[in-house]
Amino acid sequence: MSFTVALIGRPNVGKSTLFNRLVGRKLALVDDQPGVTRDRRAGEAHLGDFDFTVIDTAGLEESAETTLTGRMRMQTEAAILDSDAVIFLIDVRAGITPSDRHFATLVRRAGKPVILLANKAEGKLGMMESYEAFELGLGDPIPFSGEHGEGLADLYEALRNIFPREERDEYDDENDNEDEDGVERPLRIAIVGRPNAGKSTLINQLIGEDRLLTGPEAGITRDSISVEWSYRGRGVKLYDTAGMRKRAKIEDKLEKLAVSDGLRAVKFAEVVVLLLDATIPFEKQDLAILSVIEREGRALVVGVNKWDLVAGEAGRFQRMVEDAERLISNVKGASIVPLSGLTGSGTDQLIDACFKAADIWSTRVSTGQINRWLEGVLEKHPPPAISGRRIKIRYATQVKARPPHFALFGSQLDGLPDSYLRYLINSLRETFNLPGTPIRLSMRTAKNPYAKD
Repeated sequence: MSFTVALIGRPNVGKSTLFNRLVGRKLALVDDQPGVTRDRRAGEAHLGDFDFTVIDTAGLEESAETTLTGRMRMQTEAAILDSDAVIFLIDVRAGITPSDRHFATLVRRAGKPVILLANKAEGKLGMMESYEAFELGLGDPIPFSGEHGEGLADLYEALRNIFPREERDEYDDENDNEDEDGVERPLRIAIVGRPNAGKSTLINQLIGEDRLLTGPEAGITRDSISVEWSYRGRGVKLYDTAGMRKRAKIEDKLEKLAVSDGLRAVKFAEVVVLLLDATIPFEKQDLAILSVIEREGRALVVGVNKWDLVAGEAGRFQRMVEDAERLISNVKGASIVPLSGLTGSGTDQLIDACFKAADIWSTRVSTGQINRWLEGVLEKHPPPAISGRRIKIRYATQVKARPPHFALFGSQLDGLPDSYLRYLINSLRETFNLPGTPIRLSMRTAKNPYAKD
């Protein structure tokens, strides 16, 4: 069975630092500024021979539910309900605060096993200061340092007492078969776009719950949050990302980290949904994001969100398709899906388009088919001559998929002009039905045996 532990505490007590240490990677954004984490993020943690799921949460603060911090607190409370145990962190340097006492009461009422970590307790002085935490009534505090890894053995023992050994052995046995060959892996879909395009709202609509923090404020999402989901019996892993603004407008360090995290999500995805705002589509920044998707070689689907606001305008969609044909030439033919993350209209069509795009992205074409195509294009439009000598393309093959990558073999191929390369790529796309995916084309020129080294 799965075992889940939630990390709870005030802002800046070290929850994300501990999260990164437990999962063994820097998944969560970490900074000295309080309140970096806003959504809850889950990761697979490993401590000794103990494997479990850990949830990083936003810092607990007292505020009204309608405010951003109030909605962040509600996300944290949901994480407590979803967990089997809670690790409550305090900052021994700051001492016990009224907020610590208030939220310690909230954790006790949840009725979940609690481990109290007195974080930032480096050295003997830190250990002495951790004794103050007894007054919270959450049991014996564990002196700990998430940054330096001190106290991990004590944390392991505490988790063992909560999660008995025989139960862990049963969980490990159940997971032995999860990675066997032949198991269909979930399709990885990253949702990207400008701030306030509705990415988090769309994902909440897809999965049917308020899993991600949303609101009218732009730039709420910071971390790239992954969410496991099943669509018509097929596994999907959705990545919510921070809104990407023009680089010159990004001055805040945290926003730079958040955008970098989003770009990393694009690299891990198979399909990327570029989410546009229907009221202001194809802004310059949308095209900049598009160039990143193409450069990383990901399959593309364009989602036009907030379509319910413009659906009554005659000819609006056709004009958008025409604009896309003109502006998205490097991934020509990408699916354009009008939708509303708020009402749910068009969301099924969006995910269907993502699965179709993934299939195209993984296409393999036989060498025989490719060379029959090559004969036709060379006969119709042969390569130009360079310095009076004709460029010769002898044959072609596909060297890899995901995205489709083709290689041309011949002589003087490095002299092929860009216009001719675009002609070849467009012909490949049309002949082998490869819309909406980047196509790579490499030149392999045979070495001249008579040339001097």
